[in-house]
Amino acid sequence: MRALPSAPVEKVIVTYKSKAAEAGSNTAAKSDTAEKAAKTGEKLSFERRLAGGGALVDLGDSATKQDLTEVMDAFRADPSVASVEPDIRAYAMAVTPNDTDYAKQWDLFEPTGGMNVPAAWDKTTGSGVTVAVIDTGYAAHSDLATNVVSGYDFISTSADARDGNGRDADSKDEGDWNATAGECGAGSTASNSSWHGTHVAGTIAAVTNNTKGIAGIAYNAKIQPVRVLGKCGGSSADIADAITWASGGSVPGVPANATPAKVINLSLGGASATCPSVYQTAINGAVSRGTTVVVAAGNSNANASGFTPANCANVINVASTSREGNRSYYSNFGAIVDVAAPGGETRRSTDTPGTVTTPENGIYSTLNSGATTQSAENYKPYQGTSMAAPHIAGLAALLKSAKSTLTPAEIESAIKANARPLPGTCTGGCGTGIADSAKTVDAVTTTPPAGTVFTNATNVTVPDNTTVSSSIAVTGRTGNAPAALKVGVDIKHTWRGDLVIDLIAPDGTVRNLKASSSSDSADNVLTTYTVDASSEVANGTWKLQVRDVATGDTGYIDSWSLTF
Repeated sequence: MRALPSAPVEKVIVTYKSKAAEAGSNTAAKSDTAEKAAKTGEKLSFERRLAGGGALVDLGDSATKQDLTEVMDAFRADPSVASVEPDIRAYAMAVTPNDTDYAKQWDLFEPTGGMNVPAAWDKTTGSGVTVAVIDTGYAAHSDLATNVVSGYDFISTSADARDGNGRDADSKDEGDWNATAGECGAGSTASNSSWHGTHVAGTIAAVTNNTKGIAGIAYNAKIQPVRVLGKCGGSSADIADAITWASGGSVPGVPANATPAKVINLSLGGASATCPSVYQTAINGAVSRGTTVVVAAGNSNANASGFTPANCANVINVASTSREGNRSYYSNFGAIVDVAAPGGETRRSTDTPGTVTTPENGIYSTLNSGATTQSAENYKPYQGTSMAAPHIAGLAALLKSAKSTLTPAEIESAIKANARPLPGTCTGGCGTGIADSAKTVDAVTTTPPAGTVFTNATNVTVPDNTTVSSSIAVTGRTGNAPAALKVGVDIKHTWRGDLVIDLIAPDGTVRNLKASSSSDSADNVLTTYTVDASSEVANGTWKLQVRDVATGDTGYIDSWSLTF
């Protein structure tokens, strides 16, 4: 709990009874204000009329609480006054969290490379949403503990699991260290345990406003640790089963998930020219159950199309950006990337690989200090698309919490539509830009006015035996177009039977509005068509295509409109 500032009241709002002269006349209200000033001995002035009809009266900046009481009593005693109330202050509720290391989380709040998270907290903090972190498991951490629900260990091979058995209900991170080089295949190196899943989890839902550590993006969401990565990584078979189970699907030999996740984070991947069917089947199943699947694009500075599950369909594929708003030097890229998010850079691209030279530019999150097995909890900065993906998973949780009816497709569409261009550079493609949390939350929680109309009134000539089109760019919508999209058409053309009229959706889908007719000799097409466009994403460029199939009569598109 935080106490709000105590600001002095400098103005009052006076509402007069409807029949009083002061209710409709500013002159009368000014006169009454002067009368009350004389009565109370205060320096009162009529400032302006409010939209609701009240009069705003200024007491001056030196008014005391006693002065305020006297002025309000004087107005209340007037039989022509319906009410009087102080003009009080309001404050943004997205206050800075009191977590001790919050200042290190530039990725949440800095305007250049951050994701504008605090401004979203006025509306949503992720309550009621479970996010499955399919990763190395969970290393116990007091800055996460109250937000963690039971998960599962899907590593089926005992040696890889390091827990003496195969699959079980204990999602504890047993460590993913490699004792010697080559232990996990040619080119593998000796390394300590990463505690990777715990770092990812902290970004998504670390406990916030607890006067310690860091703040999570969806800090009232729950984390479900699902262990698939152990010694030498993890198998696609185990990962696919984990995706199914986490989203509420059935896995042979595994108890049902009591708290299915509505968001899955996959900060993992491997090289593959195509998405394996075992992944795609699991992902499709998860999405069909209403679970949004977020995937890291990969860290090879290459086209993400060569890595999986980044190249699978029905996922949100996330590239990484730096504190300066550039594509991180290591991040994968390409046309299949959907959006970017902060993944940081703990070193410059020219620095020695494996070194940490710019820790302040990494993503700071929960971790463990153990070199192999778990030891004391701590915090450290990491870099990677593995760190970018949980930013989007956290945002997805915020969205799902704010509007529970959102589908995975609608969540993806909203995140992409409300991203901002990278302030820096991205060679190769970083999707629609850096995700903007507050803007995206506002978009899904603000109901657009009924019957929002988009119009193009620029004339387009329709010559004989020619096809022309006119475009409308639809923006600011969330999700798909309506099932009763209204298409208003005003075409000036003699012998309108010559015309074929089509509506072309942003993805190129063609819907015929009017066929040609040799017997329709009337002039002009002035009508409104109703189209079921519910399968189309609303935002994008829509086209009215008009084809003249004969000679002898010409005209032009005068205007056309789309009413959502």
